[in-house]
Amino acid sequence: MKIDPILDRKSILERLKLIFPEGTPDRDKCIRDATAATVFSMLYIGAVEGSNLWLGPVHVVRMSDKQALKQDQRSRAGFGINRRLVGKRWYAENSREQIRDEVLRQGLIPNGAVVYRSDLPTTSSKPRYALKTSFADLFDATLDDSTFAAKARAWRDSNLSAAALARISARMRSASAGSQATMVRLPSGETKLMAVGPSSEICRAVLEEFAPRFLANPAVLWLSESRQHVIEHDARLVAKLRLQIDPSRNLPDLILADLGETQEKFLLVFVEAVATDGPMTEKRRADLATIATEAGYRDHQVSFVTAYLDRDRAEFKKTVASLAWQSFAWFASEPSHILFLHSGERSKKRLRDFVAP
Repeated sequence: MKIDPILDRKSILERLKLIFPEGTPDRDKCIRDATAATVFSMLYIGAVEGSNLWLGPVHVVRMSDKQALKQDQRSRAGFGINRRLVGKRWYAENSREQIRDEVLRQGLIPNGAVVYRSDLPTTSSKPRYALKTSFADLFDATLDDSTFAAKARAWRDSNLSAAALARISARMRSASAGSQATMVRLPSGETKLMAVGPSSEICRAVLEEFAPRFLANPAVLWLSESRQHVIEHDARLVAKLRLQIDPSRNLPDLILADLGETQEKFLLVFVEAVATDGPMTEKRRADLATIATEAGYRDHQVSFVTAYLDRDRAEFKKTVASLAWQSFAWFASEPSHILFLHSGERSKKRLRDFVAP
């Protein structure tokens, strides 16, 4: 059996962070130290697709620096069979569940990096995991940086889902915005400049992605930066709609209107762009609703949206519990999808009513 030279665990970890950019589903489980140790152990014993060699979590928890330094073929093959601990282990014996459940089953397998034996009972203790050949190739120690980057990009295109690739692309676009101003295009075709930053990127996505997808005839009534700098205030349309949009009030980042053909089809949309905090809470929803009721609009003519960059980011996880019922959450990285927090108060629908054609 021939086993190729392999990278050390630290170098594997650095490559994992590049292979799985921000936006990758369950990225935290794919770029942790335990993941690097798992990939190292698979490469060490030759557990690669087609080799008929398999890894179990026990290989990872019994790997040690002393064992890792034994790079000869006999030592590596022997460890794959007997899994004998030599020196100080990398992980405690009770870490097997973390390796199996989080690193493998929730991280590497769903993201197309690892295959497993399906012919073994779930209760079997036999090793069952191996790296996909194309994924193992990304850890070739002879690859230079540019070649690795190209191979990693090609691997993502072939193995990650379309939704995952879209999320990664959106996150990369946001991260590479640089120090220049963010140009946003209004539904009217007019362009405005906003200060660079995640809030501006969310507002740009709301105007260019959300509005044309979810509104029939969108118009911008109000657009501001950090509640201080007003970018757009269509006073003429606001007056025509009988709205009292006073800059001294605590207004949201965006106020949109869907100008339907009739009054009944009109929709007023309040949008909060959350880069750190400030979601559409119950209190915030109630306060903003007064703007609509003062102008004579009814509940079904008003919507409330909290817009985020991505649902895997800390700001969504931090604020999701405080989002108001009967409001929406939308993510720039998944522009064709929207989350509705249905309260169940307006109707007595059962679950099947939501999924029925």
